[in-house]
Amino acid sequence: MKKHSVLAVLLCTMMAAMTACSDMENETHDPMLVAPQEQTGGDNMEWNEMEMPNQEEYNAVKENAFILTAEQPVSTFSADVDTASYSNVRRMIRDSYGSRSVDPNAVRIEEMINYFSYDYPEPEGDAPLSVTPELYDCPWNPEHQLLLLGLQAEKLDLSERAPMNLVFLIDVSGSMYTQDKLPLVQQALSMLAGELNENDRISIVTYAGEERVVLEGVSGSESGTITDAIYDLNAGGSTAGEKGIVRAYEIASQYFIEGGNNRVMLATDGDLNVGLSSEEELKKLIEEKRETGVFLSVLGFGTGNLKDDRLETLADNGNGSYAYIDSVLEAKKVLVQEMGGTLYTVAKDVKLQAEFDPDVVRSYRLVGYENRLLANEDFDNDKVDAGEIGAGHSVTALYEIELTQPVAQTAEDAQLLDLSIRCKAPDSDTSQLWEYPVTMASRGETIGKNLAFAAAVAEFGMLLGGREPYQASYEQIQELLAQTDMQDSYRQEFQELTEVLK
Repeated sequence: MKKHSVLAVLLCTMMAAMTACSDMENETHDPMLVAPQEQTGGDNMEWNEMEMPNQEEYNAVKENAFILTAEQPVSTFSADVDTASYSNVRRMIRDSYGSRSVDPNAVRIEEMINYFSYDYPEPEGDAPLSVTPELYDCPWNPEHQLLLLGLQAEKLDLSERAPMNLVFLIDVSGSMYTQDKLPLVQQALSMLAGELNENDRISIVTYAGEERVVLEGVSGSESGTITDAIYDLNAGGSTAGEKGIVRAYEIASQYFIEGGNNRVMLATDGDLNVGLSSEEELKKLIEEKRETGVFLSVLGFGTGNLKDDRLETLADNGNGSYAYIDSVLEAKKVLVQEMGGTLYTVAKDVKLQAEFDPDVVRSYRLVGYENRLLANEDFDNDKVDAGEIGAGHSVTALYEIELTQPVAQTAEDAQLLDLSIRCKAPDSDTSQLWEYPVTMASRGETIGKNLAFAAAVAEFGMLLGGREPYQASYEQIQELLAQTDMQDSYRQEFQELTEVLK
């Protein structure tokens, strides 16, 4: 099948799924049944069909190099549950019918891997996370081994969840007027509003030239009031994001719920142009605000003007996660299906440290996590920030390793590394330490299903990001996918994307 034909099938399938979702909703005020022009009520929101220059901004990604174990046996990095990179790259591929428009710096391999769910067991006892290792021949370099380290947080029973104090901080500046921005924000947050109850408190703050409080401390049971307020918003003006952020945290602190989930949810394209706007200035501001105990989740929207670098910085330093919303289906995934992981943190400042045995491992490299690396001495320093893991979230990390001897000559009980994990409870400033030995016994007779899928996504990212490994190909990705479970629509969609580029 030709590439364009495959992509057409994929897009038609998604449109059919969106229609099916719409038919299941209440027709009295369903955001999926309202035309975008009707949602916004203003001419400012009409689609601009003129081709706009690409002004998207990304931090540079420099691939991790191989490290000789004898010289540096310890590798330390922060956990990452952000998923923005995958959905953003998917959008770029769809827009161009191929990979040529994908910005290599938009490809963060760890976010692409962690977009998907894996078959890891839930933690037992007091441990906040379970650890699952899998080892096998590296697909893109048969002379090396590929090691998967899978972490899994306990899933949340939403019927017993803690109350939420949420502040929707919505960018309504002029840059948000196109269909893939404010109209999609309105649909996304309206879906979340439908999941709230009488124990929740919802506020809405907007910012353009100035910040404005639209709703303050409304009960989550008043979904109609919340939804109406969201759909009454219009876009126009400059982008005073600093004032909006400060006001949102003030409102969140005013309605703070002890033992609850207190969070600001920022929906924007990241194009701040009034007040503090640089990445470093925003980082300092959010570092100060996170001391209030209020977490920050970031939802990125839009094409052509996305400031991905700023949005990632805000989420990373606000004790929250960063997702990119490119469709109604993605909004449903992030805010409804995965609400527990998106909104409820179960482990804060999660750091991982692997100490390799130089007698067994000659060299290693961490696949991805380039902007999550930590100094080894920061592992024990509780003042150093790291990533958060939400309820039900999994974290997957890959190491490509070179053994000192061939696999056949390496004993099954030979220890590859000691894995140490430090993390804090959501309301604590003191971390706990958990340690796990990883041996050659984690190597199966065939490649494990979790490892096969994670390797396929990693190789996909390497090819798209210009970090092309030895013997990599889209055909090899297809072979890996044939050895794993394609149990959900997201994995099936990924397979379609790889076929488009093959």
